[in-house]
Amino acid sequence: MANTSAAEKAMRQSERRRTRNRVIRAQARTEVKDATKAIATNNAADSEKAVKQAIRALDQAAQKGIIKKNNAARRKSRLLKKLNALRAPK
Repeated sequence: MANTSAAEKAMRQSERRRTRNRVIRAQARTEVKDATKAIATNNAADSEKAVKQAIRALDQAAQKGIIKKNNAARRKSRLLKKLNALRAPK
């Protein structure tokens, strides 16, 4: 438990930040999962739309510092690699 008023305030602030960050991180994860499922259905149009939304969610999370920039880049790269494999002629 916090011993000083400053420590109590820091706890309140960190809890507010944690809840805000969890929402954005969860949204990014959901978008990535939805994009992966869309790619699995082999529908290129829906997949492109889902991947765009996932990339946007990852960029927003990275911009706000919720995930690191390279973490977002890695996840986007993996999604785009899957999407390009779907688009490639067979």
